[in-house]
Amino acid sequence: MKAVQIISPKDLRIIETKKPSTTPCNNVLVRMTAAGICGSDGTIYHGTNAIVTYPRIIGHEMVGMVEKTEMNVKGLKPGDRVIINQVVNCGHCYPCRIGRGNVCDHLQVRGIHIDGGFREYIAVPEKDCYLLPDSLPDTDAVMIEPATIAIQACARARLTGDDMLLILGYGALGSSVLRVARLLCDHIIVACRTDEKLENARQSGARHTINVRKEDLVEKVLEYTKGHGATVSIDAANTEDSLPTLLRATGNAGRVMVMGLTSNHFQISPSLITAKELDIRGSRLQNHMFGKAIDMVREGKLDLKGSVSHTFPLTKAREAFDFIDSHDPSIRKVVLTFDAPQ
Repeated sequence: MKAVQIISPKDLRIIETKKPSTTPCNNVLVRMTAAGICGSDGTIYHGTNAIVTYPRIIGHEMVGMVEKTEMNVKGLKPGDRVIINQVVNCGHCYPCRIGRGNVCDHLQVRGIHIDGGFREYIAVPEKDCYLLPDSLPDTDAVMIEPATIAIQACARARLTGDDMLLILGYGALGSSVLRVARLLCDHIIVACRTDEKLENARQSGARHTINVRKEDLVEKVLEYTKGHGATVSIDAANTEDSLPTLLRATGNAGRVMVMGLTSNHFQISPSLITAKELDIRGSRLQNHMFGKAIDMVREGKLDLKGSVSHTFPLTKAREAFDFIDSHDPSIRKVVLTFDAPQ
């Protein structure tokens, strides 16, 4: 079968590898149909991801169809459409025991620590497969995984109706955060570098927008929050200056959510944190959020249609990454698609 493997930074290859077999543990064989390219996949490609091991078959936004199951599978059958959980944890360490298996001491993430979904077939445990609504096409269903990341971030931020939220960055992650956050609060500010994306943010529920190329972010946030600053800031940009900027844009007693896993280093003054008594919180992956995201889709609360802007076949993965690197303003989400078996 074909797979996309990063041998080392900037060395992406389409390889032929053995089709996996099911076992009593990895008891479901899934034929991949669509897989999203995440920002973290880009950091693996460029060599700026601090936790990946090479060589690696990447991809963790994984949608497919069940092809085969073992005898011990009870809730799935061939032909079922599923999305696959990317988190593999031990279930026994301290984080797992307190219900935070997404930061397991022995965490393995598909596509980062172990091989992921940019391949034609993958074998996984039944518990990691979630049935998809029939109404959601495979390419749109890819967006469930980013939605779980956004749900996790909003939960970690304790976002409520009284908050004044600042989302910095409006790519696939930022737009997913907005979709979830607008269900929880009304006062949302979105900041990014592209007028077209900011217009989309306004249409999608942002009360205010800031073009950081043209406007001073901190100054405008203070204006839009009547001098206080954001009560919650979420870094969906993960640039070299985003965290220091958010510390200045967040008001007293606020929460700043950090989501990036690059090796960027920041110059931060502790006084920015101490004087305002800010909470700086990491939000990593998701913690049992797939079921919640799918329920929100079924209930009509979460609309994932229109999020995918471009698709490329699996064999054109390098072209897809190069296109993302062009920063074309039309790019929202790029998805790899898979040919049906002959």
